[in-house]
Amino acid sequence: MAESPPGNGLTDWQRRLIETLEQGAELPVDTRGATPFTLHAEPGPGMHLRRYAPARSTGQRPVLIVYSLVNRPFILDLTERRSLIAALTRAGHPVYLLDWGYPKGADRFLGLADYIDEFLAAAAEEVATSEGASPDLLGVCQGGVFALCLAALQPHRVHRLVNLVTPVDFHTPGDNLSRMAQEVDFDQATQTLGNISAEWLNGVFVALKPYRLLAQRYMDLPELAGHPEALHDFLRLERWMYDSPDQAATAFAEFGRECYQRNGLLRGTLTLNGRPVHLGNIEHPTLNVYAEQDHLVPADAARALRDHIGSTDYGELAFPGGHLGVFISRRAHAELLPRIVAWLAE
Repeated sequence: MAESPPGNGLTDWQRRLIETLEQGAELPVDTRGATPFTLHAEPGPGMHLRRYAPARSTGQRPVLIVYSLVNRPFILDLTERRSLIAALTRAGHPVYLLDWGYPKGADRFLGLADYIDEFLAAAAEEVATSEGASPDLLGVCQGGVFALCLAALQPHRVHRLVNLVTPVDFHTPGDNLSRMAQEVDFDQATQTLGNISAEWLNGVFVALKPYRLLAQRYMDLPELAGHPEALHDFLRLERWMYDSPDQAATAFAEFGRECYQRNGLLRGTLTLNGRPVHLGNIEHPTLNVYAEQDHLVPADAARALRDHIGSTDYGELAFPGGHLGVFISRRAHAELLPRIVAWLAE
């Protein structure tokens, strides 16, 4: 007969895991991020435009960060050591972040045109008025799609574009998220459910990599006991993964139908307020950053921008890692972010 693990039937690893989780439960996790900011304006219902002051005055152009509607933006400012926002302020940029907030039931009728043509446009105008110069837009994932749409439809509001892990071709081979989206009746789902719950959406993302997201990342967690800083970093990321807003029903259905199912951004059939979004109309200098092992935005989905954008000043940066690695990995902060900052300084 096999010998039972000592101590209430728990293995040593299980005991250390419990002790680490108990230790972590006592650590506060601030979801506002590590860099101080001021609230500058309210471009839309429940939304806030944050301003992060530059660390030094260098006359650098303001940067407006356009984050995805999914998850919260503090992944860009996770810790003082791992912060895209801090890297930009250290370089002298006034940094603005459009915090989309948490949609309420009454926001179910907000569509993509509201988010892009109205709220994002209003934020860009506010930055330009306050700083005396149109901003460089830094779009993240779905936020990069929004930035491309604004640049195509209201080019005067944008100076340059930086896209981070932004999908452009939603029908590339190996795009598991797109394959799942083909089976969804988005209009019926939102008419029945209203705003899409964060819990449901998190379940979809976990289903793309269940072992990695549900088990593997906890294997080394007991080793963090006695290392409060590393444990705090882990808990911040854990909090980020599950601190997701609900999705406004109309915008969610439009994005799923027009982008994932019809590939409308690539084909030029996506319209906002009756105006088609043509990537060929984008003539701004553009830097396109993608991750080579991205399971959410495959490299081919992001690289497709090069063949459809109208800009003659276009560059790419390939990151040898995954979707989150672009924001939080040591390699990204040592190698990738300095190259983005250098491009913005040109």
